[in-house]
Amino acid sequence: MPQKKILVIGGVAAGTKAAAKCRRESPDADIKIVTDEAYISYAGCGFPYYIGGHVRREQLEVKTVADFRTESNIEVFTQHRALSIDPARKTAAVKNLRAGGSEEFRYDVLIIATGAAPVMPLIPGHDLKNVFTLRTIDDAMRIGALTGGGAKSALIAGGGYIGLEVAENLVQRGIQVTLVEAMPHILPRFDEEIALLVQNHLRENGVRLVLGQKVAQIDGNRSGEVSGASTDNGEKIPADFVLWAAGVRPEVELARTAGIEIGPTGAIKTDERMRTNLPDVYAVGDCAETKHLVTGKPAWAPLGSTANKMGRVAAINACGGHDTFPGVLGSTVVKVFNVNVAMTGLTEKEARAEGYDFETVIVPCRDKAHYYPGNEFVTTKLVVDRKTRRILGGQIVGRGVVDKPIDILVAAITLNGTVDQLAKMDFAYAPPFSGALSPLINAANVMLNKLNGRFRGISSLELKKMMEAGEDVQLVDTRGAEQYAAGHVPGARRIALGELREKSKELAKDKPAVCICNIGKTAFAGHLILRNAGFKDVKTLEGGVTAYPFGLEKGAKK
Repeated sequence: MPQKKILVIGGVAAGTKAAAKCRRESPDADIKIVTDEAYISYAGCGFPYYIGGHVRREQLEVKTVADFRTESNIEVFTQHRALSIDPARKTAAVKNLRAGGSEEFRYDVLIIATGAAPVMPLIPGHDLKNVFTLRTIDDAMRIGALTGGGAKSALIAGGGYIGLEVAENLVQRGIQVTLVEAMPHILPRFDEEIALLVQNHLRENGVRLVLGQKVAQIDGNRSGEVSGASTDNGEKIPADFVLWAAGVRPEVELARTAGIEIGPTGAIKTDERMRTNLPDVYAVGDCAETKHLVTGKPAWAPLGSTANKMGRVAAINACGGHDTFPGVLGSTVVKVFNVNVAMTGLTEKEARAEGYDFETVIVPCRDKAHYYPGNEFVTTKLVVDRKTRRILGGQIVGRGVVDKPIDILVAAITLNGTVDQLAKMDFAYAPPFSGALSPLINAANVMLNKLNGRFRGISSLELKKMMEAGEDVQLVDTRGAEQYAAGHVPGARRIALGELREKSKELAKDKPAVCICNIGKTAFAGHLILRNAGFKDVKTLEGGVTAYPFGLEKGAKK
């Protein structure tokens, strides 16, 4: 039988994973990779850390063209651009970007891994020298050269993962950073109260934030180099260079012109075997659509982890096997200076948009035993379906460990787990790793109290709105004098928990009351005292002052 011809268009994560797995599945196949880039396999997620000086340039390149040839007998064509696909003839027209000219590549199976491209609007000044996106090794090297070559200030457009990671690494290199985000807060996928905690930490580390504004123009000097930028409200921001990190879009034009169906997310529509609507044509990685495991709707998740899994599944199917990729939860984790933040599943705003009847809780807890050195707070937010009690999503932020609990939530949500099951899970425990009740179990128990009617909470956002609207609400801080003086919600009256039964007589039973403490535990006890004393509208500030993202007052009231 003739050799099976497998053509992969695109490299980096999904394309190279697919090609390598094809070789293991089909030792005799003729496998070729075509990519318009100069490098075939590199760690794009490491670019911010190269810019920060933590990673060497050679560490970014995972495998070379020679590696693929000698180790896997895979022929790689770098700086070759696929111009068109002819599905009827099973050919692809490919242009040699180095030497010029084009040639035709035949295939029996085609795997498209064209990835995603940074979104860079054609605003005035977009073509000035020192305006960057961050997609290739060359991009990272050019930015890295500036950090040690006299640049003093930078503007980053976009408050997503790449923008935040680069901001941290530039600050560590002594660069003054201004981050501009068009949305009202950074990390637009996260819920506001979680994102606000990260914003506070960015400011503490010297990053200037310009929120709710877009970069309308990039300004230059007489040499054609960046001198700054202007926002859509006219604010001038000086900068020696600009990094545009305001998102990416799937590269699908090659597929579209070949008659391959594009899904509602803008990425290539695939089934669970990564097949497109054309026979023997697969799509993987950042150009491919999948589905969301909670909603069942089409989803797009441009992440290296997803790309690798898709590439493996497509390769197995392309070589005659059978495998499936069930979908994603949008799981992610990012480090921002000394704070870590992660999410999976649906956020509160996403659950609301999808029409779920849901409940949320916000619960801080130490990531290790409180007496063990190095313990830190992490704040967990859970989103749970009220009727089925199924966990819909979670977000975790703090200086402590967040990847372990978020991965537990990933498993629970993937298996349609309920909050009742989460509260009873048999997690490993020892003081260096967790408290006797882990942050997730604490959050689950608070959620159970809420679902069962024992606990009424109010979020920091809701309380802030009440205060700004001038509503007559009694704020009762149940902590001791020292903790209260260190920082309390403006307008809160301190009544220590041990005094609350007696002093509750000084409060109005017909007015709303909110109990406040460090993390919510003491406040909940105060909540029960007031409710038992006949107060009709009592709530606990969820997360206490630990998760309160707005300004606190300091000092004892006279």
